[in-house]
Amino acid sequence: MKTIVLEEPGRFVLTETEPPAAPGPGEVAVWVRSIGICGTDLHAFRGKQPFFSYPRILGHELGVEIAAIGDGVTGLAPGDRCAVNPYMHCGECAPCRRGKTNCCTVLKVLGVHVDGGMRESIVLPAAHVYKSGKLTLRQLALVETLGIGAHAVGRSDVQPGERTLVIGAGPIGLAALEFLRIEGADLALLETSENRRRFAASAFPGIRLYSNLDEAAANADATLVFDCTGNPASMHASFKLPVNGGKLVFVGLFPGDVTFHDPEFHRKELTLLASRNARPDEHRRIVALLEEGRIDTTPWISETAPAMEIVERFPRWLDVSAGVVKAVIEF
Repeated sequence: MKTIVLEEPGRFVLTETEPPAAPGPGEVAVWVRSIGICGTDLHAFRGKQPFFSYPRILGHELGVEIAAIGDGVTGLAPGDRCAVNPYMHCGECAPCRRGKTNCCTVLKVLGVHVDGGMRESIVLPAAHVYKSGKLTLRQLALVETLGIGAHAVGRSDVQPGERTLVIGAGPIGLAALEFLRIEGADLALLETSENRRRFAASAFPGIRLYSNLDEAAANADATLVFDCTGNPASMHASFKLPVNGGKLVFVGLFPGDVTFHDPEFHRKELTLLASRNARPDEHRRIVALLEEGRIDTTPWISETAPAMEIVERFPRWLDVSAGVVKAVIEF
């Protein structure tokens, strides 16, 4: 079957691999139809993704079609369209027993720790696919991205009307804004790209926009700040932006250390939160919200490409100035 392998930083290879074995008990075989490209994939291509080794088959934002089901699988049938939860947890460690499967101590993420979905077919646990009779495969491929924002907003315990600031309007920042909007928060965005500010203004009418840190700091009134950049300079500077007694949520990450001035951190009595991945209940909620039309990701998908063109097209998606909000490749 056709497979795309990231052999080393900066080099994709189109190759043929053996198709997967038949699904076992509790498993499903799926045809991979749509694959969202996210910051994790871009960082891996650049050689800057933590918890990563090469060669690797990328692909964790997946819209799939059921090809076959294993013994004991109910509620699914060949032809069903599904989203995928790519976070393979053990179910036995202390976080899993507390329901925090997103930070399982031995978590394996498709396309990061183990090979993912940039191939024609893959076998998955049936519990990790979510069927929808209404959504397109492209919409289903974005469920995982939305989950990152949903989980981060859930971590923050945002209240209706609360003043919030999101840093970075890539897909993860947009996902955070979507769920802040749903919770009735007051929205502001710090984004250096004019194209992305323009897109956010159209997607979130009334949002306050800042183009640089000084402008945002001069108007700092947010009790909740979400850094969705994965940029070390931004993450270090973000401590300046919450008001006294506020919260700072790190949604993006980078392979290095974050430092802050401790006296100022204590003076402001800030709360610092990390946010990692998402949980199955959050994915199911997202599928329902998409089906209800309360979230519309259609404008996000600004570029699609056949999987066989990824070698030529992928480098362009690294350039923010190209104006690509969300790219999707398709088998």
